[in-house]
Amino acid sequence: MVAFLGTIRPVPYSLRSFANQRLQLSLSRFLISVPRHGFSFSFPKRSIQASLHSESARNSTVAASTGEQSEIIFMGTGTSEGIPRLSCLTDPSQKCSVCRKATEPGSKNRRLNTSILVRFPGSAGMRNVLIDAGKFFYHSALRWFPTYGLRTIDAVIITHSHADAIGGLDDLRDWTNNVQPFIPIYVAKRDFEVMKMTHYYLIDTSVVVPGAAVSSLLFNIIHEEPFIVHDLKITPLPVWHGQGYRSLGYRFGDVCYISDVSDIPEETYPLLKDCELLILDALRPDRSSSTHFGLPRALDEVRKIQPKRTLFTGMMHLMDHEEVNEYLLKLKGTEGLDVQLSYDGLRVPINL
Repeated sequence: MVAFLGTIRPVPYSLRSFANQRLQLSLSRFLISVPRHGFSFSFPKRSIQASLHSESARNSTVAASTGEQSEIIFMGTGTSEGIPRLSCLTDPSQKCSVCRKATEPGSKNRRLNTSILVRFPGSAGMRNVLIDAGKFFYHSALRWFPTYGLRTIDAVIITHSHADAIGGLDDLRDWTNNVQPFIPIYVAKRDFEVMKMTHYYLIDTSVVVPGAAVSSLLFNIIHEEPFIVHDLKITPLPVWHGQGYRSLGYRFGDVCYISDVSDIPEETYPLLKDCELLILDALRPDRSSSTHFGLPRALDEVRKIQPKRTLFTGMMHLMDHEEVNEYLLKLKGTEGLDVQLSYDGLRVPINL
């Protein structure tokens, strides 16, 4: 059971399957949805507490029965401003080779806001769970959703409340107006408080002009403890993203995703044990910034965490894809480190 604005609401077995079965009755102040298996109440202020379950044992059973391959799709691997930078393209000196390369068709130096899509078989078919929807997310979706035959978004999990992580929430209206009734959002309370200011009209829909189309989002407040999204256990990985600013990475199965980090607290390291695939922030080739790991620090963390494989993300325009990967490839021979830069559109099979 989960608390929902003063009421008690059963956690849905499958929000997507409910959406296909429900009868909607519109009243003046709220919407009552009557699904086959029970009742769900959606109010203007839609904030609920994410329930915590111990159902992770179901994941392997579901995957085995469907025969579908779980995977990660990198929707974006760049910084908040993206690559190429307009300032570099309009610079008369044209000294930024990475931004020039990023304009070429198929360039792996072209990067939009950092985000991944986790695809896995659920009880009602393949699920698409997005981690972060930044200000360039819609442009990423325009490129990769048709390319890979994707249509729905079954949930969005937020790492932090900067624009490159939540700036695209408004664009989810295309899905909730034309593809599916709503999208669940999983977010920490501190970031939800920010959304009350930046996206107040998505949280309190009573302020929306009648007839206006906005994203229909169901907010779930998460804490720094495991939670379940469509039968998949998600474990938050608390990190620092600048002094005093908390961000969350996430672990699902043996995959650990940390996109925005300047320091990892000691209490988070045990959560990274036996990581098969680490996806880690690496902003620039020479040094860290006050809010992000640079490549030297990121490599030190790889040596400490000891994952089987690492893919770096969140790269700025000083990181040339081919040149940096050529350097990283040498580390496999000298240190046994399997490390590479990711790129927008990269698909990686995983086991969940």
